[in-house]
Amino acid sequence: MSRDRSRTALVGLVTASVLIVVAFSLPFAIDWDVDARSDRFGLAPLHGFWRPALGVGTVPAVLLAVGAVASAGRWQALSWRRLLLASYAASLSWLLSLALVRGPAGLDRILAHSSEYLPTAREVTDIGALLTGYVERIPQSAPNNWPTHVAGHPPGAVLFFVGLVRLGLGSDLPAALVVCALAASVPAAVLVCLRQLGVESAARSAAPFLVFSPAAVFMAVSADAVFAAVAAWGLAALTRAATRPRVGTMVGWSVLAGLLLGWCVMLSYGLPLLGLLALGVLLAARSWRPLPVAAAAALVVVGGFALAGFSWWEAYPVLVDRYSDGIAATRPFAYWGWGNLAALLVSGGPALGAGLAVAVRRRWRPLDPV
Repeated sequence: MSRDRSRTALVGLVTASVLIVVAFSLPFAIDWDVDARSDRFGLAPLHGFWRPALGVGTVPAVLLAVGAVASAGRWQALSWRRLLLASYAASLSWLLSLALVRGPAGLDRILAHSSEYLPTAREVTDIGALLTGYVERIPQSAPNNWPTHVAGHPPGAVLFFVGLVRLGLGSDLPAALVVCALAASVPAAVLVCLRQLGVESAARSAAPFLVFSPAAVFMAVSADAVFAAVAAWGLAALTRAATRPRVGTMVGWSVLAGLLLGWCVMLSYGLPLLGLLALGVLLAARSWRPLPVAAAAALVVVGGFALAGFSWWEAYPVLVDRYSDGIAATRPFAYWGWGNLAALLVSGGPALGAGLAVAVRRRWRPLDPV
């Protein structure tokens, strides 16, 4: 790495680290209530508590971390298929070991919480009624209003867990294991995407960072990991479509990409922003052929939900009102406007700051060659 590139990466790393430290320490230093949690153990900018623990997953997690450092250079030597298999196996092991630091409850405690999707999914007997009555149960003042997470997302999220319930996987632990199994595939999806774009060497270099990301702490216990997996494989399918010379193959992959990315829109109100990443993928692949097909397939998903009774564009303003009437009043923008960036850097790791700094510097002021 050139001296110029190293200096830029160091600046990004230090900046990210400082932002994280300030975000964690400032609320304590000035006794600022930013509504992370209700008691003194609340740890903004994370929605969690400061409660260190030792458990059955501690030793495996430490061994995996040490092994990740010791074997970082070996990812380059693996065949591509073995690399994907290794990324999945290592990612699943990392997810499970971190969650099991608190024992089996570390896996299923969050998903089983009353504010989450799984308890609601167990009560669903009529999907049609769920969709037609979804919006009217979002407001805080509505009779029998939805729990926090169900109200805060389109119905695709709860429908995923309805599917698990109907497959006999609706108990706490089986559902948690399904979430982990899907979450563990995210690194492989990113690797596939990068290879299709012609940067296999970069993919191999990134593999250990993707697998052993701090984000695993959150993904092992959160339905958001399902969103990440659907999004990652949707973009991987789009990349595949953009790099296929045959029209039939391109159309097939485009349809799959559109269906997955369209389902993402029905998982979270923030995920239409994936459209920007999709455009970035097509730009990097230098092919716009998949765009109309994928867009049409995505619209089929969104339109299908609308025909079934749920309109995304009608629900979102109602959700904004619920947020404004509820938690927004106690979450100061003066903190969360930048505190959320610190939370992102905790999830991605401070090295994310180094990577972004190098990318921005390369874009606006070319660096010396490596």
